Amino acid sequence: MKERVLALVDCNNFYVSCERAFHAAIQHTPVIVLSNNDGCVVARSNEAKKLGIKMGQPVFECEQLIREHKVQVFSSNYSLYADISARVMSVLSQFTSRLETYSIDEAFLDLTGLSLEDRVEFGHEIKARVWQYTGIPVSVGIASTKTLCKIACEVVKQEPQYGGVLDLLRFSEADIDVLLAKVELRDVWGIGPKYTRFLENYGFRNAKDLKYADERWIRKYLTVVGERTVLELRGICCLALEIARPTKKGIMCAKSFGRDITSPDELQEAVASYTARAAEKLREQDTLASQITVFVHTNAFHKDEPQYSNSFTIRLRHPTSFTPALIRYALAALRAIYRKGYSYKKAGVLLNHISAGDSVQPDLFGEFSIPEHEQQARLMAIVDAINQIYGRNTLFFAAQGLSRPWKMQQHRLSARFTTRWDEILTIENG
Repeated sequence: MKERVLALVDCNNFYVSCERAFHAAIQHTPVIVLSNNDGCVVARSNEAKKLGIKMGQPVFECEQLIREHKVQVFSSNYSLYADISARVMSVLSQFTSRLETYSIDEAFLDLTGLSLEDRVEFGHEIKARVWQYTGIPVSVGIASTKTLCKIACEVVKQEPQYGGVLDLLRFSEADIDVLLAKVELRDVWGIGPKYTRFLENYGFRNAKDLKYADERWIRKYLTVVGERTVLELRGICCLALEIARPTKKGIMCAKSFGRDITSPDELQEAVASYTARAAEKLREQDTLASQITVFVHTNAFHKDEPQYSNSFTIRLRHPTSFTPALIRYALAALRAIYRKGYSYKKAGVLLNHISAGDSVQPDLFGEFSIPEHEQQARLMAIVDAINQIYGRNTLFFAAQGLSRPWKMQQHRLSARFTTRWDEILTIENG
């Protein structure tokens, strides 16, 4: 039986790297990227980390450091990041057909059976090609299981002597144990804060301790998920690659507003916009939804103001991904829960009871029209195609509003260099 060989390719400080790919002047300066409404830090360059800026830290707490060290600050540019991610994954697919896109900045590659004289050299080839084609630096961890690949990537980022590529398959069991002893429990994939505290109470201190734990005891207290983690640390593969991503069973679009909303018209615009985006995601995976939930809530941090939160669910008579129909249902749900006299901070839309797009059936009484459903599908395909070519919201529905003063704040947003013709990178003669 051939030895299992997996590789995890992890983009380094991905959001920051995307910004740096189009701003040569900030390659070696501290950079941070902010969350929705420019509230908290969600990505940091290594230089920013050394200054003590923490992940999730409110940006107002960093203002002095930002001024003193001329930290470059960007709003999250999700359109740019998603497109760069797709380009990175396209490059990685050149190395193997068995690839799992695990997240926006990570992918597992199955290298089992490939004729590789030197896996480390192969890892450097991956790094070089991704950098050449996308400008994104990556780290590569090679091992026999996903969990060990994750650990290899964490180690390689902390220890420069590996040059960005670490092959644990070249290590002896004793050498792997030395590495695992340096990895804290909270950094082990699948062991969250709750399990970390639990294990520490029983004397576990690092990944090596977890590796040699009694798997029956682990299964009893950490369930089968914890047992799989232990076995994976021992080099026993328990987590297969998901080559085809499973269909989402629920699709949500929810965002905080750039400012509190009191106007029912603005709240309707926001809910309609979130519904349209959720419907796009529904069609991207060729599915239909039979249930929609809308929720709203006020700003819990404004203790001196009246608080209110509520949600309303509507079960659709027939599954659909037709945006106008979903917006109509969403606004009906919003009207059921809207209350005057409150300042709303956030709203969201959840689509669930999702089924395959080709599973539509006519009903007994003929209320559902297959020709009308197909006509709606063709219309939405045209809308989606135009928005994909010319940028999101090139075509949108009137219910979504025009000016959208409620939209999230992005005062430091960079251009969408790769997805908008009017924002394409230009170079001027100095």
